[in-house]
Amino acid sequence: MTVPFADRLDAATATRGRLCVGIDPHPSSLAIWGLDDDLNGLERFSRGLVEAVGSTVACVKPQSAFFEVHGPAGLSVLARVLRDITECGAVSILDVKRGDIGSTMAAYARAYLADTAPLVADAITVNPFLGFGALSPAIHLAGETGRGLFVLTRTSNPEGASTQLARPPSQQEGSSGNAAKSVAQEVVDSAKKANNTAGSSLVGLVIGATLKTLDVDLAGFDGWILAPGIGAQGGEVSHLSELFGDVRPRVLPTASRVVADAGPNCGEIAARLAQSAIF
Repeated sequence: MTVPFADRLDAATATRGRLCVGIDPHPSSLAIWGLDDDLNGLERFSRGLVEAVGSTVACVKPQSAFFEVHGPAGLSVLARVLRDITECGAVSILDVKRGDIGSTMAAYARAYLADTAPLVADAITVNPFLGFGALSPAIHLAGETGRGLFVLTRTSNPEGASTQLARPPSQQEGSSGNAAKSVAQEVVDSAKKANNTAGSSLVGLVIGATLKTLDVDLAGFDGWILAPGIGAQGGEVSHLSELFGDVRPRVLPTASRVVADAGPNCGEIAARLAQSAIF
């Protein structure tokens, strides 16, 4: 029987802490490693980063875009990196932010969540802004294969607030005086329902570590929360207890450049951040 994604993540974080390290092969990061911004540099950097941190952190999150720019050969490197993460015993979260409708969403799901997919990961990031219901094919396949999703909710980029905190005009304040829910709150509530229906916490959220206030009510949500933005974007692990309150034991602080830019010996800073992520 397939072990549910949430159970595998629970086990990984119980022994390794909750830090997630991102693999974002920026040209500037490659240069720090003494590498060129080419296919060879991409592979040596990405696989070297997994080798340095993969056996000590709970999760590793490659950003697909940096591999896609190198075409099919770059995607072959990504496939190898995903296998490396698994071999190190870490949980892989592929940052692809896919979101579409109908058969297209089903195809995206097969590309990353099917057992036989070349780019299969333990979980992927998805975009709910074509309507949360459009994610149904991915939620269904993730449930079948024991994988997970992290749904964009309140992202770390400032531009996201105008969409994510918007309140749909159709949800005018009712006679009871209750204010309409924001788009982000609808995502939280829909994720909660999806987990209840699946009987497993396979749907998580993406909420930026750089936010000053949470802006959503997470009461009753039992999934994991990916919190990107630690380090280069200004987020600090010490802020997360205040930001997330009672749900902080389910938060995965995510650091990318602050780890990678330490060079090939980045395992040391990852270990320190992993220790500080016990909050």
